[in-house]
Amino acid sequence: MKHTYTVTGMTCNSCKKTVEEALLKLNAIQSVLVDLEAQEVIITMSKYLEVTTLQEALPKKYTISEKQENNVFQSAQSENKSELKQLFPLFLIFAYITIAAILLNYNPLNCSSFMLDFMGLFYVVFSFFKLLDLKGFPASFKMYDPLAKVIPVYGWIYPFIEVALGVMFLMRFEITTALIITLIILGITTAGVTKSLLDKKAIQCACLGTVLNLPMTKATFIENSIMIIMAIAMLFNLM
Repeated sequence: MKHTYTVTGMTCNSCKKTVEEALLKLNAIQSVLVDLEAQEVIITMSKYLEVTTLQEALPKKYTISEKQENNVFQSAQSENKSELKQLFPLFLIFAYITIAAILLNYNPLNCSSFMLDFMGLFYVVFSFFKLLDLKGFPASFKMYDPLAKVIPVYGWIYPFIEVALGVMFLMRFEITTALIITLIILGITTAGVTKSLLDKKAIQCACLGTVLNLPMTKATFIENSIMIIMAIAMLFNLM
């Protein structure tokens, strides 16, 4: 069962995470998707919980009330459109990185150099967005990254690891080492993303930090998979 509620009192991404984590502690709740701008939360639950139960789970700062849905099919369509709209920045940035990598290597076209520049630009651009809100990133990252859950400090240094890897690829410095590290860190993250998708957890993707509100979707899995495939291909080329 999926229900939409209005939650007042949320003012920032930290509030968003607090509401998500508090509601997910209830056994009957399977997933929680918070829309900070709309002050709404979509909750998927195995059995119906009264609003009073949900309110008790939240800190006193927040007030939750049920929102009536007029048309189930219209609501589903609206949710899909909203998700695509939220993912638009990710697709746009991905397109810019691809075009930039092509322009750097089109004359003559060199696939190996293209992949190295793509991975370098990918890391530099994505780390930039993470560093815009370094305090908020670790909390979002540990929601799905297995290593960040076990070692919280990893979430704090991850953006700097991306910066280092981006520079290494762009400067063609210790490429083999950079490729191996890429396979390790993205392999761990992708495992966490896969588990979140299979569990149908509605959480925020931290790939572009917390500045942009991106839902965890298959697009995140595909994005990481492309990087992993490129890293494996480059390692074979270097052998």
